[in-house]
Parts: sequence; structure tokens; C-alpha cells
Amino acid sequence: MQIRHGGNIFQIAAQRGWDWRQVADFSASINPLGPSAEVWRALERAKDRLVHYPEAYAETLTQALAAHWGVEASCVLAGNGATDLIHFFARIFEVRRVYLAAPVFSEFHRAYPQAVLVPFEADAWPRDGLLIVTRPANPTGAMPELDHYLKQAANPVLVDESFIEFTGYSSLAGLAAQRDNFFVLRSLTKFYALPGLRVGALVGPAKVLDGWRARREPWQVNVLAAEAAQAAIADRDHAHQTLQFVASERAWLTEQLAQLPGIEPQRSHANYFLVRMDRPVGPLVEGLLQEKILVRDCSGWPGVAFPHALRLAIRPRQENERLLEAWRRHWR
Repeated sequence: MQIRHGGNIFQIAAQRGWDWRQVADFSASINPLGPSAEVWRALERAKDRLVHYPEAYAETLTQALAAHWGVEASCVLAGNGATDLIHFFARIFEVRRVYLAAPVFSEFHRAYPQAVLVPFEADAWPRDGLLIVTRPANPTGAMPELDHYLKQAANPVLVDESFIEFTGYSSLAGLAAQRDNFFVLRSLTKFYALPGLRVGALVGPAKVLDGWRARREPWQVNVLAAEAAQAAIADRDHAHQTLQFVASERAWLTEQLAQLPGIEPQRSHANYFLVRMDRPVGPLVEGLLQEKILVRDCSGWPGVAFPHALRLAIRPRQENERLLEAWRRHWR
């Protein structure tokens, strides 16, 4: 399977001689409101610390995250974004068999190239080996039904909750702190708009994470990232505004797209949604690219139920209108 990431704005702009600021990036699903104003103040406060090493294991950030999620600090392992922790988990948690409930984030395919793909429905999930499932699913935005499976199964489970804040659903981090063989992956870069700083965390049973922490490379979280993340999670007003905006703009954009021929926007709980297309999307993707608009081609993605599909992030209204105008020009 070809691994396709979104968010290659700098690379594409450099290749084409564009100013990246003129590119509308619908391929990366980041908070459309941008970071909290408190983040910029935190970065200013932290700049004098650049001449010093950060905390070896981001202890202060770990404590703040634990308090925010209602767990003990010993149950949280901070990292250089969710992707760093995906590959760390794959190295340190040795199992003979791995199942991916498709669709999942592309990095899981890279971390577990021999994994067995299983449908997204809980009835199809095995009860042996490690099960990895995303909540909400990427790229569909669907929410899996986990309760019954977790009550019945004793095998290890990793739940990727990188986009959980956008859904309004509660995290399973508290359960991961209490239960053996259950882990939750969190990202601080999506909802809080910090992808360039790279902050993530793994939540799990303390007796397991304590042993892993002793084998973890130090200085995974730099001083700017740690300060920004703490400021971001503390701003509840910004979080509330984000949820309201994403829900409203997602409804508006899907309604507008649904009026165009040959496409069918899918229901989503996240800040992105999948668009089912009635024919290959290559010409549209290229046409949008010529207008400096990036989208995510998900055609043929494991777990996507139809052959031709795009994933779109929710962006500010001006960019969403720009997308619609260009789409109408290139979709006949």
C-alpha cells in the first residue's frame, strides 16, 4: 500500500515556487481557528529557555496532561507527536500478531507492515493479538462501538484518539490508566493546532509505562512544545469555540458539496469528512492543485468502502468558499 500523508504544504510550495501562505491546505486536519492566543504568549515566555536542555521526560507537561485527563502522571508518557509514539509502541510492545481495524492512520501501516486488516465493525475484531483502532476513524470520521468488545476481550488494545477532542465524546484515557493491556494514544497537534511543534502522549497502566519510561530516549519534547501544549489545554474558551465552529462549518460545507453532481459527503464526527465520488478523482485533485488547493486522495485506502474518495479538512469560511468555487470549475 502506498503511504500518503497530508500536510505537505512546504514541500509542494517549494517544488512549484509558490509562497506557502497562498496555499489552502485541506489535506491536513488541523484546528481551523489556529492555536489559542495563550500559546503565542507561552512561546514568548519560553524563548529564554532555548539555551537550556528541556526536561528529560517532559515531567511538568506530563503532570499537566495527567491533571487535564483525570489520570495519574505515572500513566502518561509524553512524546514528539503521536507518530513518534506509534513507532515507539511498535518497538517496545512485542506481540506475535497485530490487527488494524481499517481505516487507520497511515503510520500504523508503516509501523506494522505485516498487520492483518480487519473491518471497522467490532463484531469482526479478533480476541487474540494486539488490536489497533482509531476513535474517530481516519479518514472517515466514524466512531467505533468499543464498549461491548472491551467488556468481553482480554487481548491488548491500542486506541488512537488523535482527533477525539473534535467529537465532543469523552476520552478513554481514564480506562487506559486502570486496565491492563489497554492503551490510548493522544495528539496535542490536531485540536490545539500545534503540528509544527510535535506533542503527543500515550496513556496506559502505570506499571507498564514506568518500565517503558526507563527505556525511552530523553528530550523528546522541546521547551517550546511543552510550554505551548500546557497553555493550549488550559484555554477552555478556545476549545469551546473550536467545537462550535467545526460543527457549524462542517454542516455548511457538506451541504454545499451535496448540491454538486456525482459526489456524496459522508457523515463525520471529526474536523474532516470523506467525500464519495462517482469517478476517479485525479483530474479534480490536479485541477485544485493548480489553484493552490491541497486535498487528500483516499481512493483505494484500506477500510474505505468505495473506490473513489477525497478527505477534506474543515477550514475557515473564506478557504471553504475558495474550495467550492474551484471545485465547480474542475468538476463536470
